[in-house]
Amino acid sequence: MHHEGILIRPPSEAHSIILQITVGCSHNKCTFCGAYKDVRFRIKSKREIERDIAFASVHCKRHQKVFLADGDALILPQNKLESLFITIKQRLPRVRRISLYANGRAIRSKTDRDLGRLKQLGLDRVYLGIETGDDAILSAICKAETFASLATAGKRVVNAGIFLSTTVLLGIAGTKGSISHAHQTAKLLNTIEPNQIAALTLMPLANTQLGQEISRGIADLPGPQTILKELRELVLHLDCDRVQFMANHASNYLPISGRLQRDKEAILSRIDNAIARGIELKPDRMRTL
Repeated sequence: MHHEGILIRPPSEAHSIILQITVGCSHNKCTFCGAYKDVRFRIKSKREIERDIAFASVHCKRHQKVFLADGDALILPQNKLESLFITIKQRLPRVRRISLYANGRAIRSKTDRDLGRLKQLGLDRVYLGIETGDDAILSAICKAETFASLATAGKRVVNAGIFLSTTVLLGIAGTKGSISHAHQTAKLLNTIEPNQIAALTLMPLANTQLGQEISRGIADLPGPQTILKELRELVLHLDCDRVQFMANHASNYLPISGRLQRDKEAILSRIDNAIARGIELKPDRMRTL
């Protein structure tokens, strides 16, 4: 199977067939993300994709999940996506779940009927990076989104009956904007009511605008205690129910996993214990993207 560049996938897609549909990211302007900075976005040709599907049909016969890479496979025109999903169903009959990354613009480009049709054809899970619900921070990091536009996109996926996993980024607002970021992000998540929330922690990269600003002292990187307090405010203000909450990514100082609202008090207690230094945090040398 032919893959270009470094493939990035969610941890839950570890046992999926990784089918690269696009190379890079169609937006590729976020100041914190260095994943595709030197990659020119393109949609792979039908011939390339069909060759990979043919490979998977021979060598991945037992796999039941497919993840469509790279950054936002949903950006493909609807007719191409439907044709792709039909081909996957025909050539990989054991596959029961198709998942992909999507940005807000790609989701909003689809009608409710489009999303419903993709669900019928096997689209089971969409991963949406919202990062923050704070409009000022969204503008500063060049996300090309607002609270309102992300709310619209997220609710469209949920209303289509597709599992929605959202990602938020601790530390992205710096020290000064930390609490506002937490409150606005919780407000956005409460509006969307996703199935899953994953909190990662900012790790500045040298090939990004934000990483360079932090290294020059123009922007600041919050320390572990500020990150923990931000995380606590986020969880405290989350009112959505029956949602899986995770802060167990390799970038996080304190691994957390639980179900809201059921485990909310236990999660807050664990964070409070860490703030009081009753729990040892993951050292920086062991944190990674």
